[in-house]
Amino acid sequence: MINKKVADILYEIADLLELQGVAFKPRAYTRAARNIESLKEDLAEYYDGDRLQDIEGVGKAIEDKIIEMIETGKLEYLDKLYEETPKGLIDVMRVPDIGPKKARKLYDELGVEDLEGLREKAEKGEISKLKGFGDRTEEKILRGIGMLEAVSGRHLMHEMIPLAHEMIQYVRDHADRIETCGSLRRWQETIGDIDILATGDTEVIMDALVGFPHVEEVLARGETKTSVRLIGGIQADIRVVDSESFGAALQYFTGSKEHNVRLRQHAIDSGYKLNEYGLFDKDSQEKVAGETEEAIYETMGMAWIPPELREDHGEIDAALEGRLPDLVTTDDIKGDLQMHSDWSDGRNTMEEMVREAENRGYEYIAITDHSQGLTIANGLTANDLEERMEEIEHVRQNTDVRILNGIEVDIKKDGSLDMDSHVLEEMDIVLGAVHSNFAMDASTQTSRIKEAFSTGLIDIFAHPTGRKIGEREPYALNMNEIISAAVDHGVALEINASPVRLDLDSLDARQAMEAGAKISIGTDAHGIQHLDFMKYGVGVARRAWLECEDVINTYHYEGLMKFLEGRKNG
Repeated sequence: MINKKVADILYEIADLLELQGVAFKPRAYTRAARNIESLKEDLAEYYDGDRLQDIEGVGKAIEDKIIEMIETGKLEYLDKLYEETPKGLIDVMRVPDIGPKKARKLYDELGVEDLEGLREKAEKGEISKLKGFGDRTEEKILRGIGMLEAVSGRHLMHEMIPLAHEMIQYVRDHADRIETCGSLRRWQETIGDIDILATGDTEVIMDALVGFPHVEEVLARGETKTSVRLIGGIQADIRVVDSESFGAALQYFTGSKEHNVRLRQHAIDSGYKLNEYGLFDKDSQEKVAGETEEAIYETMGMAWIPPELREDHGEIDAALEGRLPDLVTTDDIKGDLQMHSDWSDGRNTMEEMVREAENRGYEYIAITDHSQGLTIANGLTANDLEERMEEIEHVRQNTDVRILNGIEVDIKKDGSLDMDSHVLEEMDIVLGAVHSNFAMDASTQTSRIKEAFSTGLIDIFAHPTGRKIGEREPYALNMNEIISAAVDHGVALEINASPVRLDLDSLDARQAMEAGAKISIGTDAHGIQHLDFMKYGVGVARRAWLECEDVINTYHYEGLMKFLEGRKNG
């Protein structure tokens, strides 16, 4: 993923320069970032071959910065820009619909220097008077501030989970037992700190953690807990406990708080006392469990509850009554039902996507390039689809992976689809998606989507709420009506596994499942690396209590085709 990391930093430089009012340079950094982002070859190969300046937009100055990033993992120029730019103004820039140009305008004309100042000006109605803003923008700014505050200090799971696993692998040889805990173990969509629990020699474990290559600073080191700050400002804590208390501590530090409160109350009602050291008989104070989580739950008369369910959403009663779901796993996934090739805005060829699917043992994949309405993503026309079909047939001859000829068709403002029905009827699978007109009121947006469902042409409704975590709010809609319409028309609702989307979220996905709707998990991959996102979608599905029968891409190929054909014939 080095291409994306470098591109993201170049985009960041462009934004900071634009925020400072620098001319021309931001455009150069943006251009280089876009070209690096779209490379099919790993950037490291350009570096190894001394070919960085072969990339369009990469001159000597940007080349030097890329080399510094690759060789050191840091960039002094970026640090300097941050030092020169007021932090509060950077926060303002990150409010959805503002960006660097509008942040600069707000600073120059209204003296806005931070989020609090932005909120104050918006609440007084001063922002709407500025040219290029208006009442609606003012309202969206206030909502955007709330959204930013909700995720402040938190990180997307795809940034945290690989880092936590790398840390555990680094420390594992020095510990007897070691596990992640906290919100990361529950697969929450955003995560504050990395929490790790271990048993073994405390000094040896702490020394190993401090030596982890990504540690920038040791914040605190005690007898049982050490806290460090990692590159990127992420905090990681490791606690060392006695082996006989490991299960109790793992349960306690995994949470959630609400789950733990309910569980401790059940322990009291059952004649026990539960804390991070173990489960104790309330009268004799004798420890009756603690070494494993399973023993704690079992002693209290319930099945072990998977961490993803520990949110006090009915899991304790279900565990007591023996009706916990048999949750879907990544091993159950038979194929990926949303991905893009270089026919539209993907970085890899269809054949490269298929080969990666082979490596993952998939039975099938759906190639779902964008339709013509999404011109920014090089959407395909009917003629393009005919040409692409020739390539599909060619690739099919050299693989056992079943390739579904698919499309992600744009749902237009009036609910019609941006391709003719006879074209869509020829596709193996059709995803419908909203990519524009997000500002509609809930009633109009809901009617738009229901109208699209009523065409009978949509198999899967992709990223149903349009949200991007920390970047864009969900558009307004009536989810109850959308789910009901999906059930009526046999449309599967997607859990988009892209970590910035995770859409549907777990609460909406569970509601859909309980109403009888089917779910599809798609990575929305725009490159072979993105196929890794499947695990994040499965994490959402598990938090939503989904079993294999609820998720259509756990079906074998024949079962999937039966679902698709039955939906069309129904």
